[in-house]
Amino acid sequence: MTNTNVQYGDYLQLENILNAQFPESDKHQLPAHDEMLFIIIHQAYELWFKQLLYEVDSVADIMNKPAVNDNSPELQTVVHRLQRMVTILKLLVHQIDVMETMTPMDFLDFRDMLRPASGFQSWQFKALEARLGLQYKHRFGQEYYISQLRQDKIDIIRKAENEKSILTLLNEWLERMPFFDEPGNWTNYRPMTATVPGAEHIFWQDYRQLYSGGLAEAEQNNREYFNTVFADENAGGERNLSPKACRAALFIMLYRGYPLLQLPFQLLSSLLEIDEQLSTWRYRHMSMVHRMIGSRIGTGGSTGKDYLKGALDKHFIFAEIARLTSFLIERRKLPALSHEMGQRLGFQ
Repeated sequence: MTNTNVQYGDYLQLENILNAQFPESDKHQLPAHDEMLFIIIHQAYELWFKQLLYEVDSVADIMNKPAVNDNSPELQTVVHRLQRMVTILKLLVHQIDVMETMTPMDFLDFRDMLRPASGFQSWQFKALEARLGLQYKHRFGQEYYISQLRQDKIDIIRKAENEKSILTLLNEWLERMPFFDEPGNWTNYRPMTATVPGAEHIFWQDYRQLYSGGLAEAEQNNREYFNTVFADENAGGERNLSPKACRAALFIMLYRGYPLLQLPFQLLSSLLEIDEQLSTWRYRHMSMVHRMIGSRIGTGGSTGKDYLKGALDKHFIFAEIARLTSFLIERRKLPALSHEMGQRLGFQ
């Protein structure tokens, strides 16, 4: 039975939302017109952060299943929700345009009344970064990134850091890709002499030879880098994607025109776009802060522009996927896949 008593305002809890703005300048009887704008913009940010976390959790639940069919409604749902996140992040970037209608003098009318409150204390944004895959050891400003938060919010962030991130689940999903589980040559090329330690399948021997042949003189170090990324299981340094996962991701990029690889390619592209939009948001935020307060510290005690610059330079979550473009070759030089492999990737 349809509930005819539902009202628009009640359903949206508008009484609570529209009466949740309490400017500090009003409390001090020092009117500052732009403080209302400042509050509403940040409230809107936090609502969108809540939605982004909601989408991330749903994607993680799907990708955490033992198997995800690459030609299934489940993977389509993952891609759709990641693309929704991209659209939301674009909106958050454009929201800075509204914030920038406030001048530095407008901000100074109420800025000192906000201490120690700061956008730096957005626990939802920190939890979002963690759920996507930003690890504590890779954070800029580790020593104070949770220093201004209450314990219950710190607990939420720590919980997010200890759960399987999208980056971890991405690695597991890529490792399950069955492209080279069977022996044999899936290209129309004859085996070449080059070897890729740890990646014995003939395809990678062929591909490395083709890739190496296209390198400029100044790029010759990429030969060894190729082995490190795609073959060396014991390579040092910080990496989140295994060689097997990297091989699967590169194969998806190279042969994305095949029907079975279109959704996986969209998934990878969506993650890269999320990283790009987060980076754009950080850059716009940094530029706005520099415009508003120059070299002064943030109201929450952070280093202001310098902190945002450090986060911008360091907080790339899916950088290992982005770096795989270093190993692409021209489409016309791609090894032609065998009839058997073409059938597997073409839903036949």
